Amino acid sequence: MRRQRIGSALHRSRDGAEAWLDAEREQLPLWAVVAFGSGIALWYRGGQGALYPLLFLAAAMACFGFSLDRRTRLGAAIMIGALCMGAGTLDISWQAAHADPGTLARPWYGPMTGRILSTEELPARQISRWTVHPMAPDGLPRTIRLNVPLDKLGDHPGRGSIVRVRTRLMPPAGPAVPGAYDFAARAWFDGLGATGQVLGPVTVHAAGRPEGRFARWRSALSRHVRSRMEGGAGALGATLATGDRGAISEDDAQAMRRSGMAHLLSISGLHVTAVVGAVYLLFSRLLALIGPLALRVPVPLVGAAAGAIAALGYTLLTGAQVPTIRACVAALLVLVAMALGRQPISLRMIAAGALIVLVAWPQALVGPSFQLSFAAVTAIVALHEWPVMKAFVARQDRGPVSRTLRFVAALFLTGLVVEIVLMPIAMFHFHQAGIYGPFANVIAIPLTTFVIMPLEALALLLDCAGLGAPVWYLCGKALGFLLAVAHFTASRPGSVAMVPSAAPVAFGVFVAGGLLLFLLKTRLRLAGIPLILAGFGAILTTATPDILVTGDGRHVAFSDGRGGILLLRSSAGEYIRSILGENAGAEREALGIVQARNARCSEDFCVVQIRRGGRLWTIAATRTPYLVPSMELAALCRRTDIVISDRRLPYTCRPRWLKADRRLLASTGGLAIDLSAPA
Repeated sequence: MRRQRIGSALHRSRDGAEAWLDAEREQLPLWAVVAFGSGIALWYRGGQGALYPLLFLAAAMACFGFSLDRRTRLGAAIMIGALCMGAGTLDISWQAAHADPGTLARPWYGPMTGRILSTEELPARQISRWTVHPMAPDGLPRTIRLNVPLDKLGDHPGRGSIVRVRTRLMPPAGPAVPGAYDFAARAWFDGLGATGQVLGPVTVHAAGRPEGRFARWRSALSRHVRSRMEGGAGALGATLATGDRGAISEDDAQAMRRSGMAHLLSISGLHVTAVVGAVYLLFSRLLALIGPLALRVPVPLVGAAAGAIAALGYTLLTGAQVPTIRACVAALLVLVAMALGRQPISLRMIAAGALIVLVAWPQALVGPSFQLSFAAVTAIVALHEWPVMKAFVARQDRGPVSRTLRFVAALFLTGLVVEIVLMPIAMFHFHQAGIYGPFANVIAIPLTTFVIMPLEALALLLDCAGLGAPVWYLCGKALGFLLAVAHFTASRPGSVAMVPSAAPVAFGVFVAGGLLLFLLKTRLRLAGIPLILAGFGAILTTATPDILVTGDGRHVAFSDGRGGILLLRSSAGEYIRSILGENAGAEREALGIVQARNARCSEDFCVVQIRRGGRLWTIAATRTPYLVPSMELAALCRRTDIVISDRRLPYTCRPRWLKADRRLLASTGGLAIDLSAPA
């Protein structure tokens, strides 16, 4: 009897799942892309060693779906989802295996001869960044990246030039502390085996071939725009025209980040959409005005073709970076849909664009650029597919004032929803988010799309006849106003929310909730709301670690319990200070530990006492590379709970809880220690 009841319950559950999947049948293709991405994400969590376990899991799931009867929606959904997950795992594993750059094993110093593969000018930092293929000596990675101070250059050697330089090379740096930016992972997929700095003059042995046409156009256009508008306006104008961000000052870049307007600095969806939309509208209206052509030529098809050419040209001109290519792919899909008379902007179009990007660049999934751009456009489309929003923005018999007010309200609401969706992503990756971003972007986005970019295009066109000066003046004023908005917003009290590094699980819960809410149509989508709130809440309430230790053991940050950090080495550079401050969620400038009451420092050691978890913890950290007498060191270790050092400590050093010396840090990397709940 009990067996019959269980069988009846399973039968009803399967029927319920079938009915639900039938109601969601239009959304199921979207989840195939999610399954593909989940295979990539799971591989990232486990590394190359997770390949076979993940493939075994995908095969087991596919067999389970087959056993349920592949002709049913439930069985087919499980089978297809498992196959897509396995395909994602295979894709990222294959790309990782073939991208192996032969990473430099240890720091290297000396003369090197190499061929320049590409150059990038960064005037704001007074450097030129080269990608070089070493030719001598042997044993170096096949591709390295060098920062060359501009004062070391005479003539700027171009791509293909053979140069000889004295340089210091380092392996690409991994995350300094848990949650920090992992440059080593990106360098691996970019094929970079080392990075370095040129220390002496550059000797050119052979000149290279001229740069490609688009590269020359890009450099010339960037210089031309900067020459027509001075200061920050010229640098920002060059960015919008060519994607060249090298001339933007750190103050302006920081203001754009803190105001939530940093997306304007990356040529992506907003910029490509503005260019494609303007070209499509221009060609469509011009053809419509010519009666004989309008009757004989398919106007939407011609407009779409012109827009596609503009999208491809703008992408090549701006350097064909991954965010730009992603936006170009999405624009091309929209244009194809318009040419075929299909709905141009839909979640399926977004999913198709995401799948194309993930197949070509699976590593993009874990990067903030991919997540921010696709989360934003998915939120916009899902919001405007909501019946209430459709009715609100529908063009009905309303006066111009009502239509204008509704347009502004819809724009603000869209910006608010996008900022709410993007804020947890920004907090997880960058440990900060601009609170006033929705308000700033209500001004910045229309200003950039409808004023600045058209003015810049018109000015460039008029420059062909030498008549662009008045338009450049207006464009410079508009760009200056945009920067003024960024600086004003960034300088407001509480403009930026700072959070420590959050656990990936909390971010995963937030993403799962967002996928349920935006990709489902039945009432089950509401289950995504508590998941979003739980994930976002976990990110917001992440506790500040009591101690942060960099992977080399040299730099240690102690929480002062009031939202700030104290550094073991006050001489730490700006980069280390920013990394430790961001990952601790510190809002104030870091101070030296020697200024703290709970610390006693000598030339060799600092001993810090911190009360957490109902007890007093004693932490000792080395400050110099000099050896301490063995007996003295052993006695100090016995009196402390944690000892931290950038060198190997002898076995006689036995602290009560943790010895974080070079031997341990070589296997763990940086450490974030919470003394309230020690493992």
